Amino acid sequence: MTSMDIHQILEHLPHRYPFLLVDRVLEVVPGERIVALKNVSMNEPFFPGHYPHHPVMPGVLIVEAMAQAAAILSFKSLGGQPDDKSVYYFVGIDGARFKRPVSPGDQLILEVAITANKRGIWKFAAQAKVDGQLAAEAELMCTVRKLDA
Repeated sequence: MTSMDIHQILEHLPHRYPFLLVDRVLEVVPGERIVALKNVSMNEPFFPGHYPHHPVMPGVLIVEAMAQAAAILSFKSLGGQPDDKSVYYFVGIDGARFKRPVSPGDQLILEVAITANKRGIWKFAAQAKVDGQLAAEAELMCTVRKLDA
């Protein structure tokens, strides 16, 4: 079980501002699970438009944050890091549910566990929580694909 700071996260994810949605990894057990966090700030670029009178983090970005945590878990499980010759893709999202809004000042705790890995398709059970309350959950499927030269 190890943690990761932002510099280590940047080595394991190709995402950058404004689309990097994992600030810290609290624990990762390769081949099993990861717990990561996203500090939700009023300075996020989506808040001025979603919504000006009542800022709420878009659900699709909560799912993306869970997927980014899943990508870190995948690369840690494989013992490698992404390169510029491959891309980590979503291939499916099932059972996505949103239970409470996520607002500026919240700390989103991302809990992701591997449920299967067959023929390069990874399946995950993912939850996002704020103050111990479930904010969102989904079953995610992802894969790594080589880019054409």
